[in-house]
Amino acid sequence: MNKRYHVVIVGAGVAGLAVAALLAQCKQREQLKLTVIDADARVVRRASDDVALRVSAIATGSAELLQDIGAWLAVIATRACAYDSMRVWDESSTDDSGDALRFDAADFAVSQLGFIVENDLLVDAILGVVERQDVDLLFSAPIVSLETARNTHQVVLQDGRKIEADLIIGADGAHSLVRECAGIESREWEYEQVAFVSHLRPEKSHANIARQRFLATGPLGMLPLVDGRISVVWSTTAEQAQWAMSATDEELGSALGNASDHVLGRLSAAGPRGAFPLRSRHVKDYVKAGIALVGDAAHAVHPLAGQGANLGLQDAVSLADVINTALQHGEYPGDRPVLRRYERARKGANATMLHFMTGLNRLFATDSALLKELRTTGMWLFNHSGPIREHVVKVALGTRR
Repeated sequence: MNKRYHVVIVGAGVAGLAVAALLAQCKQREQLKLTVIDADARVVRRASDDVALRVSAIATGSAELLQDIGAWLAVIATRACAYDSMRVWDESSTDDSGDALRFDAADFAVSQLGFIVENDLLVDAILGVVERQDVDLLFSAPIVSLETARNTHQVVLQDGRKIEADLIIGADGAHSLVRECAGIESREWEYEQVAFVSHLRPEKSHANIARQRFLATGPLGMLPLVDGRISVVWSTTAEQAQWAMSATDEELGSALGNASDHVLGRLSAAGPRGAFPLRSRHVKDYVKAGIALVGDAAHAVHPLAGQGANLGLQDAVSLADVINTALQHGEYPGDRPVLRRYERARKGANATMLHFMTGLNRLFATDSALLKELRTTGMWLFNHSGPIREHVVKVALGTRR
């Protein structure tokens, strides 16, 4: 009988649970013992709950992945807002001008460009799949350290328990303890922006269009919700975000109406509020012997394109494929040369997205008249670029898995 290898996944977020679901369903699953550990209690979302504050733009390719592992039906059955168009424009122009970027699903022979889904709903749906598999789940079980014993690693829990693993997957978010304990260095870039998030009810129908207006202080994203509201992600100064948190409903609606150029008419505050500082992050190494990082534990990008959850899901697919293939060839899944295949597959792609988002944010935040002119010309050219535009959209859709 083949040896069973113990894979411990720390972090029950979207990326971590996706890895667990993929490994639990892979061809070599009989060779794996899987455990998922999370410091927090189990996430539970019900259809009767209001739309949660934190949402993600799930690309069509990511939705296909979630369908493959059996989680997407639960998402759709609860709520998800498909968007079939996207509009991106600069504050010096309008959303219907010739230099505004326009993407329509029909132009690319797809039913939709993506879906706006609550983060907690995604977690709950994937968790429902994992719970039906042969996976041990430990919630409310924070880890305090990692130890090395007999050429393997041990996860040490706060209650004193130690869990030995052939491979530890760090999916424990931006402040990853796995990353810290493993001594993996990361580099961070401050954006000097704070993201203010809330829900608002627009006077005009959002028409299932995702919108983004670039302002001098940062981009304003307006994402359609299934109940007719929009989820706003306003990347702005710390002072402006602090004001928005304490503003009256009337003041907030007026300010965001002005910031959006009233493209949806009058906006009315209609939901909770939150704010968090923005920074990008990328680790020096995605892997060490017996350790691999996925999702926000490995990288963080500016939210202006809503790619965070999609990148984490792509990490999960790549790592699960590498582990499954290694087992097929009789290789040890915790070996660094094996895990390096995952790093080579994802590090460059994630770095490209990170730097592209950073550059785009800086380009639109400049006051230079010359750069503004170049920006406008560039957006017009991109709209008429044919194959280049089509390639960029296909990559964003993520359908070429």
